[in-house]
Amino acid sequence: MVLPKVPVPDLKQTLDTYLRCVKLLVPEAQFQKTKTIVDKFAKPGGVGEILQKKLLERREKTENWVYDYWLEDMYLNNRLALPVNSSPVLVFPKQSFRSREDSLRFAAHLIMGVMEYKALLDARSLPPDYARGQQAGTELCMEQYYRLFASYRRPGLKQDSLITQSSAGANKTQDPGHIIVACKNQFFALNLMEKSRRLNESDVLSQLLKISKMAENAEERLPPIGLLTSDGRTEWAQARDALLKDPVNRESLGVIEQCVCVVCLDEPTGVQPTDSNRALHMLHGGGHDQNGANRWYDKSMQFVVGADGVCGVVCEHSPFEGIVLVQCTEYLLKYMTGSPSKLSRGSSVTELPAPRRLPWKCSPQVQGMLASSAENLHRLVKNLDMEVFTFRDYGKEFIKKQKMSPDAYAQVALQLAFYRCNGRMVSTYESAATRRFREGRVDNIRSATPEALDFVKAMTDERASTQDSEKMERLKKAIDAQTDYTKMAITGMGIDNHLLGLREIAKELKMDTPDVFTDETYQLGNQFILSTSQVPTTVDMFCCYGPVVPNGYGACYNPQAEHILFCVSSFRECTATSSLVLVKALEQALMDMKDLCSKCHTGSQEKGAAKPATPRK
Repeated sequence: MVLPKVPVPDLKQTLDTYLRCVKLLVPEAQFQKTKTIVDKFAKPGGVGEILQKKLLERREKTENWVYDYWLEDMYLNNRLALPVNSSPVLVFPKQSFRSREDSLRFAAHLIMGVMEYKALLDARSLPPDYARGQQAGTELCMEQYYRLFASYRRPGLKQDSLITQSSAGANKTQDPGHIIVACKNQFFALNLMEKSRRLNESDVLSQLLKISKMAENAEERLPPIGLLTSDGRTEWAQARDALLKDPVNRESLGVIEQCVCVVCLDEPTGVQPTDSNRALHMLHGGGHDQNGANRWYDKSMQFVVGADGVCGVVCEHSPFEGIVLVQCTEYLLKYMTGSPSKLSRGSSVTELPAPRRLPWKCSPQVQGMLASSAENLHRLVKNLDMEVFTFRDYGKEFIKKQKMSPDAYAQVALQLAFYRCNGRMVSTYESAATRRFREGRVDNIRSATPEALDFVKAMTDERASTQDSEKMERLKKAIDAQTDYTKMAITGMGIDNHLLGLREIAKELKMDTPDVFTDETYQLGNQFILSTSQVPTTVDMFCCYGPVVPNGYGACYNPQAEHILFCVSSFRECTATSSLVLVKALEQALMDMKDLCSKCHTGSQEKGAAKPATPRK
């Protein structure tokens, strides 16, 4: 089925929504100044109309008019380090490995799952996804899946490039390629085919055992080059240029850039494997003295298998969204639980050539860069403050009984929690998939709505002058506003991509940047102090990420039938934020909203519509 192209929204509609969104973020005098600027931009025959016309022309000529603008703005132009700032992670339940070999068995089984899934992708035989939730049943664009194992983000001095190898189409006999195995900060190339025979699980395990043994050899240990990939993008681009001067490094980099994925065999973390600690470890590897150098952050998919059972996936975000990462990983975990491990005592095992350790030649210049990268990663590790919190009083079943969307409900709860802590609303980002359209990625749902502000004001009114029935009315309006904005964003009518398109096309036309985009309100409106997303899973794992601004929060949530899992991150260097404080406020907000719903009896009054609060451990 050919999907429609993403629309270009109406200019007036976008500008009206923009004013409505920013009004509650800035003082009245500043808002009036912004309104004057916007009115001038929108006037007939004005700059806005010229740019809108150009965008409509661009839509005719491209598959997706916003895709390149968005990719560059969101990812490729961003100079921050990938770990914490950009790369989301999935955290698996802690595995109970009895020995190091157990962890290698797990890794071998996982690699077989990757080979099976990649074969589906190469044959283009993955069944299409259909929309769930809002406007369910629409077919969705599948292009992101084909980038899972075929993409690489190469650093550049000013802008990175996303390189995607073309997938093989229906050619089922082709070479499945190679994976990179990281072990003790060394990198090994493991070919998935040797002597024109695909490796089986016993072969893969035997190769992993060889790698583990080779990595033990301290005399042969090379510098931890992976550390460079954890640094700022410009710093890593400079270091890469220095490495490329030597042909040995050129070849090693080429092998890594062409791999299917990276498997990181980690040393034990040495900390209690709580949800929060496992999340931190997936995000940054604990720094250069733990597993932080046992990574190659440019590769889209890195599977982490720790000797102590701390496992998960680290994902470079530019080729695909979190939901695609989740779908792929759920397939792999179901493969591992559903298909028994096929470890045979085959005779072939001994004949396989040993995997190749990738060599590096390090000039004093590169040695200095490694020391600097180690220091920068150490600072990032110390800075990140993460709380993983499971709210157990109720889950999405109770919310649905109130005839409310669990996603909208969670967003309103986040607004209430933040407002309680800070006495104001801030610019909020919630990702909305636009996969109903060709090459669709995401737009933004701006959850800080005027209706949410009315609700949180009523809930935090010290004088207690607002009746419960009035609070309930405001809650319903806040949920409706959030749901309406969600519909608007997923149907290609969001404002963020449209404004970005207008800004970028002005640049292409060599026009002066329109005042709308230099206005301090626009800058503030794009500083997302709350960066949020719903990442639901059907198997036991969770997703998390860091904040996108120094004074912000990352808030990822996973609503389940009887509980909701929240991952809240912030930076310790910012005194205005605290993950624990926001989590406590979130718990209070969810309890208060449930009490309000129960008092006002909105939903059906069956037994169990709202369970009494149970004390949590």
